[in-house]
Amino acid sequence: MQCPSCQNTDSRVLESRSADSGRSVRRRRECLNCDFRFTTYERVETVPMTVLKRNGNREIFNRNKLLNGLTRACEKTSVQSNKVEVIVNELELQLQQRNIREIDSSEIGEMVLDHLKGISEVAYVRFASVYRQFHGINDFVETLETFNSKKGQLATVA
Repeated sequence: MQCPSCQNTDSRVLESRSADSGRSVRRRRECLNCDFRFTTYERVETVPMTVLKRNGNREIFNRNKLLNGLTRACEKTSVQSNKVEVIVNELELQLQQRNIREIDSSEIGEMVLDHLKGISEVAYVRFASVYRQFHGINDFVETLETFNSKKGQLATVA
């Protein structure tokens, strides 16, 4: 690792600890040439995922876009912001663990709805209205009927 002060490449690690909730390692280093101390971070390099949009366009997966959509859906509900963050982390982890680097936006939308189903009916309908592009009240009614029938099926299974 190159020293930011003298550009020497010899340094020693003084301390290592987990950072970013275990997603990276923070290392305190000391240059063997000038004794300058500095911090480095080590992260796993991930291959970017591509999202295939409805219109055929492709774009790089954007975690913030997913977070913003979920946050909007959960506004003024009992869902706390840290729960939204947890959902996004889980979804991103599920997507990263796949061998496929290209994913349909519709698949991501269904994954989000599956998470919201057990958390908040209001957030579920809000997200579905944008994701499924509702055009009228019939779309809302149809979604609510589907939601209630799936909820009933879960109750009979349990």
